[in-house]
Amino acid sequence: MLTELIAGVRFTLVTMVLLGGVYNVALWGIGRLVFHDQAEGSLIRRADGSVAGSALIAQRFTRDEYFHPRPSAADYNAASTSGSNYGPSNPDHLAAVRGRLDAIVAREGTTPDRVPSEMVTASGAGMDPHIPPAAAELEVARVARTRNVGVDRVRAIVAAHTEGPTWCFLGRSRINVLELNMALDAELGAGASR
Repeated sequence: MLTELIAGVRFTLVTMVLLGGVYNVALWGIGRLVFHDQAEGSLIRRADGSVAGSALIAQRFTRDEYFHPRPSAADYNAASTSGSNYGPSNPDHLAAVRGRLDAIVAREGTTPDRVPSEMVTASGAGMDPHIPPAAAELEVARVARTRNVGVDRVRAIVAAHTEGPTWCFLGRSRINVLELNMALDAELGAGASR
């Protein structure tokens, strides 16, 4: 009986060390070596090396010289990411969508049918950092006018930051708003604030 007890304790200690420590350290090390940027949080850095944000988390941009992200049910707070959990027929959800749509139509001087649904509804996590090319095209004229540059110049920056579908077939084309706005600042001069 004592022999079985000692074997059980040894087995428990060995598996705790291997699976609770060695395995985790090995995976952490492989992640740091093979996927360094992702292991660091996919951070986007400014020219001086300071962190501007993450490529995975949306940030609020409200000034007219910047492209605006999708709405956030979590108010762009990465510590409390979540969707609104409202169903598509919920009166509060419908009122929020209508308010966002009216604001975009007024700000961009467009018609409601040109506004992509991604710009009036929050993503599932509420922190989607991307907008579709159609949303960026909707905002190009405002950004160009505010920055006193030609529309074609802003369109060229947008085109340079448009990512195709993952592996050429998964998902749709998209634009990371933080990266796009940082490119605008780098090429056209920095805005005062977000």
